[in-house]
Amino acid sequence: MRRCRYNVIQALSADDQRAKTINESALIFATDDQRIMNTEFTFTINSVCFDENYHPSDNTRLTTNFANLARGSMRKQNLRNTLKMINNRFNALAPWDNPKGDRYSVELEIVSVDIDIEGNGQTFPSIEVLKTTIVDSKTNERINGNVGNNFSSYVRDYDFSVLLLDHNKQRSAFSVPANFGELHGKLFKSFIQSAQYQNTFNKPPVICLSVSDSKTYARTDNHHPVLGVEYRPDESSLTEQYFNKMGLDVRYFMPPNSVAPLAFYFIGDLLNDYTNLELISTISTMETFQKIYRPEIYNANAVAGNCYQPNLRHQDHSLTQIVYDREERNQLAKAQGKFTEEHFIKPYQHILEQWSASCAL
Repeated sequence: MRRCRYNVIQALSADDQRAKTINESALIFATDDQRIMNTEFTFTINSVCFDENYHPSDNTRLTTNFANLARGSMRKQNLRNTLKMINNRFNALAPWDNPKGDRYSVELEIVSVDIDIEGNGQTFPSIEVLKTTIVDSKTNERINGNVGNNFSSYVRDYDFSVLLLDHNKQRSAFSVPANFGELHGKLFKSFIQSAQYQNTFNKPPVICLSVSDSKTYARTDNHHPVLGVEYRPDESSLTEQYFNKMGLDVRYFMPPNSVAPLAFYFIGDLLNDYTNLELISTISTMETFQKIYRPEIYNANAVAGNCYQPNLRHQDHSLTQIVYDREERNQLAKAQGKFTEEHFIKPYQHILEQWSASCAL
């Protein structure tokens, strides 16, 4: 943190004392700011298996889909049914040499990333994603899937549930604060480029989210054998702009036998950098979560047409057998945004501002 020192030398005149004090303080400020500019934050990666025995840890970001499913009296049944849905969807998308539709299963790990700002061992939980592993029962192989899939972030909660709301409280028209999402984007890119990430994962992440219910999507003639038919939005969404600051591009595809397109955020070339099985692991995992979380869109009884606008008030949809509390999730996002403000944004504000301003990511 920035420090000031005001030493008074009795032998000097008042003016000389003042000049010396100012010079000392300026030197310390410059030294500390240079240290901040040269700082590389340290990331720690931890993972835990997401299976029917999963229990959220005390520091798990509870707004994530998987933590919400793993609490309450229906916990074990929720988890078992979710994993079964993922496996069934995976095999449906990978039918070759798979006559009984049971060749593959998907194992999930919740990957938690903590960040150490000052290098003193004090960490703050920053990101949670999912890592998929594909188990091939025919060859007994364990195949790396994708990292990413789901994406949860404390700073993102702060940006959307605290900063953005406070910015618009007294405004007649919605607007976005200056530099909105820049700090979060640079923190994410710093993690992706870190030795910790590079030594743990062999490919950049693919994050799969819902489409925006405030945009309209047009069906194109482009078709991928696994990702399905491509859609294009009529305009960029705030989420799309936010993830772009994380260095991620986006494309929208509706996979075979789906009812709505998914948003795929990626680095590089989505269609050529990832194998079919890797892409299927992302689709099967995140489409399952979206059916549970947003059944109005992803478990609708009608398929998206040539011109599609998602609607979270759509009544013609089916519910899964999995208990999920969406309102609780929304409230926790606000609470954790406040937690981030108090324990990360405010305590490290000077360091974060200086680092972000000097960071060329």
